[in-house]
Amino acid sequence: MPRERDMKRWALGHGRHLELGKAGLVMGVVNVTPDSFSDGGAFLDAKKAIEQARRLAAEGAAILDIGGESTRPGAAAVPAAEEQARILPVIRRLAALGDFVLSVDTWRAETARLAIGAGAHIINDVHGLQRDPSIADVAAASGAGLVIMHTGRDRERLSDPIADQFAFFARSLAIARQAGVRDSQIALDPGFGFAKETVEANTVLMARFRDLKALGFPLVVGTSRKRFLGVVTGRDSADRDVATAASSALLRVGGADVFRVHNVAMTVDALRVADAMLSASQPEPDAS
Repeated sequence: MPRERDMKRWALGHGRHLELGKAGLVMGVVNVTPDSFSDGGAFLDAKKAIEQARRLAAEGAAILDIGGESTRPGAAAVPAAEEQARILPVIRRLAALGDFVLSVDTWRAETARLAIGAGAHIINDVHGLQRDPSIADVAAASGAGLVIMHTGRDRERLSDPIADQFAFFARSLAIARQAGVRDSQIALDPGFGFAKETVEANTVLMARFRDLKALGFPLVVGTSRKRFLGVVTGRDSADRDVATAASSALLRVGGADVFRVHNVAMTVDALRVADAMLSASQPEPDAS
């Protein structure tokens, strides 16, 4: 079992929280989009999206991440009103149906505000607060959990991937703190696949992942069905769930806390094995 000092309470919206550290938690992906790289169109209908979300929760997802705009490279931009029309009915219905922890995958402050009002507990921003910084104001005002993701898109990057992570997050954290977001609300995501074009760029990030623990925040990862796993395995996106589970287990050993995936059941099993190993590797407490 992780040492007490490794345990963290992640503060979320609507008075909720999650305990991190004892076991890896899974965030199930619900893409209410026609063009996401892996499952685009499968859950664009709100009823199907809700059914999928409930299925993922039954398989062990601790968080359900609802998104209405594809973040794959080259995806067409979606107007805010359309994004909101896709996701808000899904979030409202899930909030009414059960005790789910809900995340909204958006970079827009207004979409985040409406989603929190509809019942979401977490804001997951793939632009790390740097495209619409006012999204930090929404997190501060609502007390929502905030996932700040690293991206290399549309900016100059440092040659060392870990140094680039630290530089990017320094700017994002400054935005969050200036808005009044508490550190207890924040988790960081290194952004596998986001302007990390080569296999090496992603595997080096995996190999050096533990360096990110020095940032002092819970770590969220999303390798699910990513292109670099396809290059490594030679498999198409829909057939990368085994590779996703393997990479998640490795990253759990490296210190990751939350795992954003499409196939929840497989990753839950992989994390149970990783957590069992981590528990066995901890020294026995001193009885003196």
